[in-house]
Amino acid sequence: MCSVFADPIRILILYTLHESPRNVTELANRVGIPQPTASRHLKILRDHGAVQTMRNGVSVTYSLADDRMIEFLELLRVVLHDTITNKANLISEKN
Repeated sequence: MCSVFADPIRILILYTLHESPRNVTELANRVGIPQPTASRHLKILRDHGAVQTMRNGVSVTYSLADDRMIEFLELLRVVLHDTITNKANLISEKN
């Protein structure tokens, strides 16, 4: 599952799908990446169970498999911010 969060484009895709379910074309346009790139990232996300699909005729709509992934990303962002802030403060105190 860590590989899901290892790429900033995949994180952006997850946040975008948190807004609303989208097909690959809508997602690619929203994120600002080529459709083949979006498809490759969606395959990784799908293979790891991070997104789910629903077929509408010839179109496939992607959505988050679990909204808690966004909660996890937000918590991780706060932890990383605090860690960086603490390290910066330690460096400042030494100087």
